[in-house]
Amino acid sequence: MSESDPLFSVRDKVVIVSGGSRGIGRALAEGFARRGAKVIITGRDETTLQATAAEISQGAHPVDFVTCDVAKPETIGPMVEAVIAKAGRIDVLLNVAGVNIRKRVETYTEEEYDYITNINLKGAFLVSQAVGRQMIAQGTGGAIVNVDSLNTFAPLKGVLPYAMSKAGLGMMTRGMGSEWGDHGIRVNAIAPGFVLTDLTNKLWSDPTMQAWGKANTPLRRLGQPEDMVGAAIFLASDASRFMTGQVLYVDGGITCGIQWPIPLS
Repeated sequence: MSESDPLFSVRDKVVIVSGGSRGIGRALAEGFARRGAKVIITGRDETTLQATAAEISQGAHPVDFVTCDVAKPETIGPMVEAVIAKAGRIDVLLNVAGVNIRKRVETYTEEEYDYITNINLKGAFLVSQAVGRQMIAQGTGGAIVNVDSLNTFAPLKGVLPYAMSKAGLGMMTRGMGSEWGDHGIRVNAIAPGFVLTDLTNKLWSDPTMQAWGKANTPLRRLGQPEDMVGAAIFLASDASRFMTGQVLYVDGGITCGIQWPIPLS
């Protein structure tokens, strides 16, 4: 993919990255900024946002930030207004903000369930709704890219509320894609496989887990946040102009099928 190819260009697009201060969100923010997009990252912690924006801006197009906690609906409208005040429009939304708690299904509390779903699903819905209204008012279309999960395909053991929220996000992607198509707003998703981030490094530092993850990934490695950039740029650019409501698995091949240890001659 050539950065000079207008088909894949995101240059000068105004891009909101929800959950853009760390992990996959930070990688996407940096990837888009390096390709000339006007990136605005959002998140709960202003200090972390400010530091991330400053670090990315050193080697890329300047990145701005707006504080927004997607679990607090009252902060979402002001975030959209602040982006419009800074940039004048919104072309792309990358919905990345997400959390997880790993435990047995019978031990989750209602508070833990609400914490996960309020951010992963309800928050993503409300942010998309607010940005979608703005895109409709602009009358020039737009692209929303949700960061889903391979749990949309099949739930992993020990993360059921997370898997449920991501399955809902997949359906939200299809539903919004269907409803907003006549406004020229495309809604798609990327579903990462096993990715090393600051939130999962502890899990994957266990040698047994790492060996299992690699053995069940046909490309025989764990993903990096930067592996998501190309797919997100594809879905945000004109290269995917006839795609909406789709979930694109960026998982190293995990969803290709079961990797069983049968010897092959």
